[in-house]
Amino acid sequence: MTRALVERAVRRRRVHRGLAVDFWSDQIRLPSGKTAVREYLGHPGAVAVVAVAGGKKSDPELLFVRQYRYPVKEVTLEIPAGKLDPGESPLVCVQRELEEETGFRARRVRKRLSFWPTPAFANEVIHLYEAQDLVPGRFAPDDDEFIQPVRLSLSRALALIETGRIKDSKTLIGLLVFAQTLR
Repeated sequence: MTRALVERAVRRRRVHRGLAVDFWSDQIRLPSGKTAVREYLGHPGAVAVVAVAGGKKSDPELLFVRQYRYPVKEVTLEIPAGKLDPGESPLVCVQRELEEETGFRARRVRKRLSFWPTPAFANEVIHLYEAQDLVPGRFAPDDDEFIQPVRLSLSRALALIETGRIKDSKTLIGLLVFAQTLR
């Protein structure tokens, strides 16, 4: 049955090569035999991390990053995350991003899952991790990153989801997956 749903590329065309992402417009063959166009964002992949900074076992403190996101014109509250460099493993990337964005390193890192945040128009995969046993490192955001590390309890973060203050998909997924592990 799933074979009847598969679309095949007839011609791939890169419309734009960007610094972080590419844009594609591919001609595809539909299962019916007709052709159509699929436009999408090509992305190298990313990591995100739920970093446990202490607190009570039932309501731990987590590390977040506050930053301005130009596409949505808002200051967001997100779990630490970042794009994979060419040839970089997700595990190396998550350790690098955690330290750069929060100033902490993790002695224990565990992969939770991988997901597509927007499969209708992008091929990005986000690899979600959990970090424990944090030790001080070096806060070193990229030159074009203006971020503020923030500590919040899990219960406070979940309340911010309910009020619509946290809207970022990787943060929503990360917090909800992590909260399930505490049950």
